[in-house]
Amino acid sequence: MTDPAAFEHISYDVADRVATITLDRPEKLNAFTATMMFELLAAFDLVDGDDEVRAVVVTGRGRGFCAGADLSGGAETFGYAADAQDVHRDGGGLVTLRIFECLKPVIGAINGPAVGVGVTMQLPMDIRLASTDARFGLVFARRGIVPEAASSWFLPRIVGISRALEWTMTGRVFDAAEALAGGLVRSVHEPDELLPAAYALAAEIADTTAPVSIALTRQMLWRMAGADHPMEAHKVDSRGIASRGASPDAVEGVMSFLEKRPASFPLRVSTDMPDFFPWWEERPFR
Repeated sequence: MTDPAAFEHISYDVADRVATITLDRPEKLNAFTATMMFELLAAFDLVDGDDEVRAVVVTGRGRGFCAGADLSGGAETFGYAADAQDVHRDGGGLVTLRIFECLKPVIGAINGPAVGVGVTMQLPMDIRLASTDARFGLVFARRGIVPEAASSWFLPRIVGISRALEWTMTGRVFDAAEALAGGLVRSVHEPDELLPAAYALAAEIADTTAPVSIALTRQMLWRMAGADHPMEAHKVDSRGIASRGASPDAVEGVMSFLEKRPASFPLRVSTDMPDFFPWWEERPFR
């Protein structure tokens, strides 16, 4: 298993059942590199492999969240081999797809400027909170490229097609108030209140909910965002209710409510996911 102490461009810590992933190149405003990409992939593997981790907070070190791709390569920054258009995998997309697959809730604490991949890597996070110091920019067209990191799928689902087009076609940088008004972030906080608010939200999830139910719920809602009919949701809901309703977690959930005490859910993501998970890998059923 990856040793978090070996990370160079991020840091990884766990406390009180919450993992904190911190983009950690403060001298470069946490600009995105290939090293950061691989370390983020490894960090989310650690998250999913640790039953003690119940939620994740992602933030940046210093005054920035992520200034986008590291442009130190100059004119060749976005250049690939001539035949790469058929084989190249976008690094930001590898990260967003890994976050999408995560079995734990992911909370973004956007502490400062977030540009390019600094915005698009946030999109598969479940809840985003921003500092008043945060700035956002989907600047791709101003750099002669296009939106990446699967943002053409995520962004319109989060903020609506018209606002997604405005932000990507103008490429302008906007403040936290506009991000809040557009639905990109859930709330805006003073800088010293941002992480406490994120951790309070993570603790509410970690302390009161069943981890297997959370893992299923997260995947059900995200994956149904692309379903073509509510019947697809009904199929999965029905299997989930049948499976979870007969589980020790459901017994504990009901009894803790009746006995007016905190619940202690026994099932774990690593060993107790229901047989139908992951349902999207099955052949269609009727």
